[in-house]
Amino acid sequence: MKAYFLPLVAAAVIFTAGCQSKSQTNGDQANAKDSANVTTTETAPAADGGQATPVDVSKIKVADAKTILARKQVPILCYHQVRNWKPTDGKVGKDYIVEIQNFKDQIKMLADSGYHSILPDQLYAYLNTGAPLPPKPIMFTFDDTDMDQFTVAAPTLKKYGYKAVYFIMTVSIGKKGKFVDYMTKEQIKQLSDEGNVIGSHTYDHKNFKKYQGKDWEEQLDKPTKKLEEITGKKMTEFAYPFGLWNAEGIPQLKKRGFRMAFSLADKRDQNDPLFTVRRIIASGYWSPKTLHNSIVKSF
Repeated sequence: MKAYFLPLVAAAVIFTAGCQSKSQTNGDQANAKDSANVTTTETAPAADGGQATPVDVSKIKVADAKTILARKQVPILCYHQVRNWKPTDGKVGKDYIVEIQNFKDQIKMLADSGYHSILPDQLYAYLNTGAPLPPKPIMFTFDDTDMDQFTVAAPTLKKYGYKAVYFIMTVSIGKKGKFVDYMTKEQIKQLSDEGNVIGSHTYDHKNFKKYQGKDWEEQLDKPTKKLEEITGKKMTEFAYPFGLWNAEGIPQLKKRGFRMAFSLADKRDQNDPLFTVRRIIASGYWSPKTLHNSIVKSF
């Protein structure tokens, strides 16, 4: 397929299917409720959303899977588009489109409820060593490089001192799609420079479970190199397209220096929980109250 068709194809796939994993509870979530509570710091400055001092993870030894699985999961939200619904938006598509005022109300609710955003380094340290986290920790993640994540979501989060993780699909950088426009290299770098984390979300959203041969280079190596050139930082986090993963592909991520990989509502892998970190999709149908209830129920 010609490269110039890919942004439209990727947009169509995302728009109609999102990441194809509903925000449902499962057995893994039930197990989390019986595990130890998240260790938190006693205090955290409200003015900066509870952001902790940067964590040095270079000397952290990866814990065994049993230890990691025993720690209570941290709520992680996955957003896609943040814009108002259009008449052409379908029922499924609206699940992945949070309207602007609703998004702002959701974030205000979380701030008013005392949630503090964390970033992957903090999560990595906590899962492996039990390092303390701010009170009521939560992680915000955004998939697919959509422009509204920069123009609407990022300023809203910044208002409350929150940081986020942006998983970038490199095929669409700087492109204007049929359904959405996408962030430019300069905007991605700005997000990174402002203390957010940039992660990899492949080249064109191809299903991770189907990778073979040159796919590893096209979907992992080249996007990683591009994002590292843009940000000047090493890529250590990865989000699976559609939230789909297989155990056979995890060694390929490890070999390339990724520390953690994020799925969606599926159970975590019992051998590699760091590479199947759970998130739930923040549905466009959810009010702030419903979102809060879903966080509590899911994690």
